[in-house]
Order: sequence, then C-alpha cells, then structure tokens
Amino acid sequence: MLFQSDEGKEPLTVEIHTEVDIVEARQKGRMFSNCLGFSTLDQARIITTISELSRNIYKYATTGKIIMEIIENQLEIGLKIIAIDKGPGIKNIQQALESGYTTSGGLGVGLSGVKKLMDEFTISSQEDHGVNIEVIKWQKRNK
Repeated sequence: MLFQSDEGKEPLTVEIHTEVDIVEARQKGRMFSNCLGFSTLDQARIITTISELSRNIYKYATTGKIIMEIIENQLEIGLKIIAIDKGPGIKNIQQALESGYTTSGGLGVGLSGVKKLMDEFTISSQEDHGVNIEVIKWQKRNK
C-alpha cells in the first residue's frame, strides 16, 4: 500500500502555508482515497472536504496542517482527516456550522458542507488559539 512504513500505517501530513499547499493536500487526498478503494463519489467528497478545510486554514489562520490517516474497525476502513491551525479561532461554532453563514462573503457552505459530506465531524476551537477539525469517511470492508 502507498502510505505504509515498516511499523504500519503512518499518517500523512501536509503543511498549509500557500495556495500551492492546498493543491498538494487535494492531490494527496485523491491518491490516499483511491488507494483505500473509495468510490469515485466518495473520493470527490473527500477531496472537496480537504480543499475546504485547507482553504479555511490558508484564508483565516494563514498556516496550519492537514493530517490524513487510515483508521479501521471490524466492519469498516476509513480515512480520518484532521485540520489544525493556530489562528484566531471561531467565536461561535454553532453559527459557523449553519448553512448559509459566511464571514467572507462566500456562499456559506464551507463547514456545514464538510459536515454533510463526511460520516463523522468533530470541531473544537478556542479564541486566539486556533481550530481543530476531525472528520471521517467510512466504507465497508471488501469481503
């Protein structure tokens, strides 16, 4: 498998500092999800999620990172994506998760869209200490 070391499955980290890093995160997410056997539709969901999370890092926090890792349980294999930044944080998480809410004049589908695209979604934020978002996309194991 593409993303394994001698010790097993290793997380893949992409530091986000520039718009080029957003493209790199998307490309690595595409390779990762393809290697895990996700459907074309789920690959698109994963890539869109990575794009949205990394763009938010770049736009609001300037720097941060996207971490992708394989997770497993008895019935499923999944891709966990973690977005971490040390930016200004989100003052009102509930409001930020509402469809249509925007602070940048965009369409307001960012975080609420990510939540809808993924199977699991967790967010934490402290003002002036950044944001940590963890999402997971699951798929049934092949028999």
